[in-house]
Amino acid sequence: MVYKILLVDDDKEITETLNPRLVREGYDVVVAYDGEEALMKVKADNPAIILLDLMMPKLNGFEVLKEIRTNHTDRWRPVIIISASVDLTSVKKGYDMEADHYLTKPGTLDNRLRGIRTMISLIPARL
Repeated sequence: MVYKILLVDDDKEITETLNPRLVREGYDVVVAYDGEEALMKVKADNPAIILLDLMMPKLNGFEVLKEIRTNHTDRWRPVIIISASVDLTSVKKGYDMEADHYLTKPGTLDNRLRGIRTMISLIPARL
């Protein structure tokens, strides 16, 4: 099964680096560059997993996560926060808001892929 990933980050360098690697790994990738676009793509593209930056224009990652957890409850949708915010307050807030994983920037591509694979492996158990 090919899983669709929504990659949400306003830093085009990050999306242009991560997107092709995810495609090579066999994922279908949709990209959003701000929080409003992310929510539109959650509705339109119905991704299996979301990689979410916190610091973005229009709506920040916490606002996007809250909207997803409040209004897109049709199924379990893993959300991995990938952020440069490494302070414990941000990490705790992310998990309190039901993020499924929290990875920090900069980080290795292998670590991100490991996080994605872990969350995807849990999807069948949550259906």
